[in-house]
Amino acid sequence: MKSSPPEEYKVGPGAYFALAFAAVFFSGLLGGKEWYGVFDFTTLNGAFGKVVSKASLQDGTLTTATSAFRGSGGSGGMDGFLFALGLIPAVMFALGMINVLEHYGALRAARKLLTPLLRPLLGIPGTTGLALIGSLQSTDVGASLTRNLADEGQISENEKDVFAMFQFSAGAMITNFFSSGAILFTLVAIDGTAAVPTSIGACIAVMFIMKIVGANMMRLIVRFQTKAHVTTPAEGEA
Repeated sequence: MKSSPPEEYKVGPGAYFALAFAAVFFSGLLGGKEWYGVFDFTTLNGAFGKVVSKASLQDGTLTTATSAFRGSGGSGGMDGFLFALGLIPAVMFALGMINVLEHYGALRAARKLLTPLLRPLLGIPGTTGLALIGSLQSTDVGASLTRNLADEGQISENEKDVFAMFQFSAGAMITNFFSSGAILFTLVAIDGTAAVPTSIGACIAVMFIMKIVGANMMRLIVRFQTKAHVTTPAEGEA
């Protein structure tokens, strides 16, 4: 009698729905002040408010200037502490959402769907799909999700190095380009003529391609180092 596979390894419609929701949630496509912004990671994560950084009296009128909660002119460990403090909400929120989505099978669905694509393209498993999407919007989210995958043993040390190389160059592409609203438009001069012969979208394509090239260069380096480590006798061996 043939036994059916364990329930935890099955990927049903709910897992694919959780994966689709995660992709949209971390992609930044629904960002903004509209009602659908509640399904966007950046919108829900929010931002720190502004504080008064400078005040001056001009002609009897008090004029104030505001800046981020970190202020201006910070340096050293003190400024680094405030910077790290700003990362805590995003990292905690991202890891919490991943745990919820993992419960509904999003990572299993990502592994099944994306492994045939990411394995030959970057040499990494499909489980990294959500971290990859998150890194295109936020470097902090991508780093925290990658660390979580490594801690759970879902990616090896070599795969983590290759994936980190992919994230390192041109990080947070969606935040820096897509959110500007100019992705599909060419830059124009004052007289209406094209300032550059191509669109900003072409820049995105070049950056994404070079991210893949960089990851594969690291992939080759890791492979050669692994082979050298295996073929070189350990110290003390005959």
